[in-house]
This record gives sequence, C-alpha cells and structure tokens, in this order.
Amino acid sequence: MKRLPLTGIRVLDLSRILAAPLAAQSLGDLGAEVIKIERPGRGDEARRWGPPFLKDRDGRDTRESPMYLSANRNKRSITIDLARPEGQDLVRRLVERSDVLIENYKVGDLQRYGLDYDSLQRVNPRLVYCSVTGFGQTGPYAAQPGYDTVFQAMSGLMSVTGLPDGVPGGGPMKTGPSLADFMAGQFATAGVLAALYERDTHSGEGAHIDIALLDSTIVAQTHSVATYLATGQVPPRRGTEGNGGLPSQAFACADRSVIVICGSEEQYRQFCEVLGHPELASDPRFATNSDRLRHRAELASTFGAITARWTSAELLAALKNAGIPSGPVNSYPEVFADPQVQHRGVALVAEHAQAGPTRFCGSPIRFTGVADRAPMAPPVLGQHTDELLLEVLGLDEAAIAALRGKAVL
Repeated sequence: MKRLPLTGIRVLDLSRILAAPLAAQSLGDLGAEVIKIERPGRGDEARRWGPPFLKDRDGRDTRESPMYLSANRNKRSITIDLARPEGQDLVRRLVERSDVLIENYKVGDLQRYGLDYDSLQRVNPRLVYCSVTGFGQTGPYAAQPGYDTVFQAMSGLMSVTGLPDGVPGGGPMKTGPSLADFMAGQFATAGVLAALYERDTHSGEGAHIDIALLDSTIVAQTHSVATYLATGQVPPRRGTEGNGGLPSQAFACADRSVIVICGSEEQYRQFCEVLGHPELASDPRFATNSDRLRHRAELASTFGAITARWTSAELLAALKNAGIPSGPVNSYPEVFADPQVQHRGVALVAEHAQAGPTRFCGSPIRFTGVADRAPMAPPVLGQHTDELLLEVLGLDEAAIAALRGKAVL
C-alpha cells in the first residue's frame, strides 16, 4: 500500500458537537477528503464550548474551543444555510459528487429540507449515509435529545465507574473525557468502512447506517456487561482495581501513585520479591488469585503499607526489571513529556489559520510503509467556502457572490 486507504473518498460532514464529528475526522485521518458543512455565522456549537479558547498569534481568544479542535482536524469548512432552497440545492450537488454523508440531526429534522437518506439516495444511489443520534432512528426514545453524560448514566457505565460505596468519595462516577461520544464515533467509522467495502465489492449501492450513543456505550462495556448477562451478577465499582488477576490497582508511593498489574501467579510472586516480602506469596489469605479475590481489602491495605515506603521511580524501576506490568499515574504534562509518547508522535503540529503552529492529537492508526498525511488544522468557520464551491461544484466568482448576497453562504 502506497497511499492512505481512503484516498479518493469524499465525505460530507453535516454533524456538530463531538460523536459524529469524531467519525468524520477518523475518515479524514484515513485519507478521505472531508467537507464540513456549517451554519453561516454560527457554525458547529462546539466552537463556542469554552473557555478555554485557542489563542491567536497575538494572544487573544479565538472562537475555537478545545472541544471543537479535538474532532475536526483534516477537514475543510464550508458555510451553507440548509434552511434555504438554494442551500439545499448546493448540498444535493455536493452529494452527487460524494461517497459518504455523516449527520447527527434529530430524527426527522433533515427530511424537512429533503436531505434525509431516502431523498439523497435518489440523488446518489451509491451514497453511504450515517446517522448518529442519542437513541437511534427507532424506539420510544428516538426523538429525545441527549449528551454524553446522559448516556454514561443510562448505559450503566457510571454504575461501574468510581470508588465503591462506603468509602470516601464512593458512588457512581462519570469518566473524565466524553467516552460515550468517542465510542459512538468509532462505531460509526466502522459502519461507514463496512458499507463502503460492501458497495465497492458487491452491490454498488450505498446504505443507511443507524448509530445510537446509548447502544454504543452499552456494548463498549464488554466484560462488565457480559458478566451481568451471563451470570446475573452486577459488577461493583472498584476504583482503580483491574478486572483480572490481583493485585491489580493503583498503589500509593511516597511521592505519587503507580499502577501494578499481577496477571499471573508468577507475577504475583515476583511482586512480593520486589517488595522484599517473599513470605506474602505463601500467606494463606493471598496464596492464589481466588484467595486474593476473597481478601481483596486486606490485600490492598497490606501491599499499600509497603509501597508507601518506596518512591515511584524506585518501585517502577524494580518492577520493570522483574517484568511486572506497571506504570505511573500520569498527568497530561507527564503524558506528553514521556519519551514513548513523543517517539510515537501522538501529538502533532499543524498550521492553524488564526493561531499559527498549534499542537493537536493525531490518529493512533499507523500503516507501515505509508507516509503520514500532512496534518490539517481544524478549519475556522467557512475557511474553504469559496475554494470548495470553485473546486468541487465549478461555480464562478459571480455565482458565489450572488449566493453570499442572498445569505445562503
């Protein structure tokens, strides 16, 4: 493979906020041309979800929030008023020349403009149309709105996240980042890729993909949900404790906490050796993983008292030498200073129209032997309107000026 796999695919991104824009961004990372269609004068609501805001070259706040920046790299922005017939016509003309459309309007909203799947499928039968909503296109809640935290709560994710009941700070907890949005965006990406493959290898026809944040967040809980479905047992919240062998949690050292995972009996014995307490390997309370599971509170307090006498650097070095999975509990500055993270190029720099060179996260997908795409910073509102109308639709400057005079752009 000499080029990114979606080179030549054009995506229309009619979405806002986070979940669906993340899907369109992922397709752009894979080589697709992504055109973000926004409302004139206002654009994606996520642009205004600050402070903080990105600073321009003179240190002043722009209109670009980190929420918007996180989901809109490798896109070009065009402003079109979908409520106007001329705007609807422009979108249909873009659809004729596109492969994918991603939207997250409320169920039925785009039908008012003739931009729903059934209408656009007649314009371009090969169009892959992906709808991302809170509850899906069908069901008793289909018309209801919602945001990430709603779906973390309704999916049960919050019920298995956080500290146990009965300890300080115990109770259901939202994850820090908006993981319901992220997971729905990744399922949407997978659905689009599958539909493109089926279209181009078999039927020649597009498809309508229906992604719900509630569905996605439930499914993403994997073994926690499987435990309940298979056994009827509801997994409890366990704070930093892992889901396999024990010990498997954060232990406080003299300066900060580290994560230690003992996934086998051998690793547990090695952990006891590292700490200078080999006798704990044969302690009847902890001799097997089943014993440790039954005495998990005593296990945590016993080993926590020992690790508190170590510095994190000393303990991590000893654990590394013993081959025990472990790592520091990092803050973001520590994450992006880590040599492994820097080597992998997780953070990248792109030229932003207002801020100049700006750091962003890149895609974690790497293709061996394929040069990385030069990153495009998230666009400012309408940055590429004239360029796209000229390039994709062949409109001349007079036609563009006329549309702008009618407030269509």
